[in-house]
Amino acid sequence: MKAPQQEVIQKTVVDDLEVLLSIMPLYVQQPLRAQENISDLLEVILDLGRPPEARFLGVDVYLDSREVTEEDLKFVVSGIGEFGADNRAGIERTLHRFSAIRNRKGKVIGITCRVGRAVFGTITQIDEFVRSGKSILLLGRPGVGKTTMLREVARVLADEVRKRVVVVDTSNEIAGDGDIPHPGIGHARRMQVQTPSLQHDVMIEAVENHMPEVIIIDEIGTELETEAARTIAERGVQLIATAHGNTLENLIMNPTLSDLVGGVQTVILGDDEARRRRTQKTVLERKRPPTFDVVVEIKDWENVVIHSDVAMVVDAWLRGTPPPADVRWPQPRDRRQPPSEQVRTTEASPPTFPWSQKETEVGNSQHTLRLYSFGVSRGIIEQTARSSRLGVELTDNLKEADLLVTSRAHYKRNSQLLKSAEEQGVPVHVLRKNTRAQVEQFVRRLGRNDGPHSSLGNALQEAQDAVEHVWEAGAFVELSPQRSYIRRQQHLIASRYNVGSQSIGVEPDRRVMVFRPPAE
Repeated sequence: MKAPQQEVIQKTVVDDLEVLLSIMPLYVQQPLRAQENISDLLEVILDLGRPPEARFLGVDVYLDSREVTEEDLKFVVSGIGEFGADNRAGIERTLHRFSAIRNRKGKVIGITCRVGRAVFGTITQIDEFVRSGKSILLLGRPGVGKTTMLREVARVLADEVRKRVVVVDTSNEIAGDGDIPHPGIGHARRMQVQTPSLQHDVMIEAVENHMPEVIIIDEIGTELETEAARTIAERGVQLIATAHGNTLENLIMNPTLSDLVGGVQTVILGDDEARRRRTQKTVLERKRPPTFDVVVEIKDWENVVIHSDVAMVVDAWLRGTPPPADVRWPQPRDRRQPPSEQVRTTEASPPTFPWSQKETEVGNSQHTLRLYSFGVSRGIIEQTARSSRLGVELTDNLKEADLLVTSRAHYKRNSQLLKSAEEQGVPVHVLRKNTRAQVEQFVRRLGRNDGPHSSLGNALQEAQDAVEHVWEAGAFVELSPQRSYIRRQQHLIASRYNVGSQSIGVEPDRRVMVFRPPAE
């Protein structure tokens, strides 16, 4: 039997880098050309009164000790197109993007020069879905490659599948500046948008006037654009777009964009139906069929997470039992094999601990606590943790969270999310209100070291350390006395990592004991 041949993924990059360098001042051009890793250049930053800076993959460098002058900024502006209402401009027939920073009088005092690249061969992991005719939504953080992938999708569908493709190009990021689109989109047609607020109108115009089989849109972000996307999908046109958010879960809970995946509504069940489902009478359900058939989470330039049946995934998530996702990597790994940390096992083997050996550089070598925030201000959490030098960081993945924090109002509103957290062993902390004072008090209490009764973070860390000790030494560990609420969170920590636990003693010295589960 012949060994299976590995699929070779070939990528061709077209960056027109010389055009970008030619409009830079000489003292910026020369050090850029001398960089060995110039092919990894992402951005050039020109801020008035500061040295010019280049940003590469993984490193930022100053290009010269001289400060950027007004004449330098005017020189760059003279070599590019006019800035639009969104303060973005480009160079005709290239994909480079220039974003202006202005003072109060509208004068340009800074420019971000972003390198645009057409990368051919970037959609191998999702190629089968692109060619299937299904509508696809791409999610991912800024700079992860959503627009690059969208551009390649346009080319493949227009040139290889031979479909009528229209690109709604709001900021000229997909097909470049000027009236002639960049060859990176192949034979796809491009419709420019006069101002970002009119994107939804151009989306509908594209369907009504140009008979497309496929419409491609970058960054759906408003309610009007969400409604336009639904209108397009209902007319039988394949829709491929990007949206804000890192995961499908983020999208479900986003009140503006949740309609893209069917929307969420609260339903009150009858007594018989609630007993049959074994749920509370008030549950969350999907409102309508999703606009998009497939959601692709772009994690980085190499791997993606694919939800190929959005309706089924959303329904399962609202019931608190999300199905495993299809995680795909480029060869030589099996493209359908998820990373090892996402594979669940029922064997009683030592788990991996998210807090283990993970220390921050601030504070007193405290462990980093990952918070999942639902209905609580992320900005206040980050600001308080930063100002107090606490090892607290936010995560958008509930499976990676050490603690879920929510408000009382949201706690009552979304029982399915909280049920999912409990099933995954993620402790839940409920604030009375989402006010600055209460959020700041909660975050600071996580990092205090004045006794176990006053620090939830210390109590959870103590449980974490005990679980590790039990797995390594096989003994039992008694934790410090805690009030009933914190004991419950410690029991969840133990359950999360497959060790036994029970409460012993009497108040006020009642405490949790964790122990190695007996072998079956």
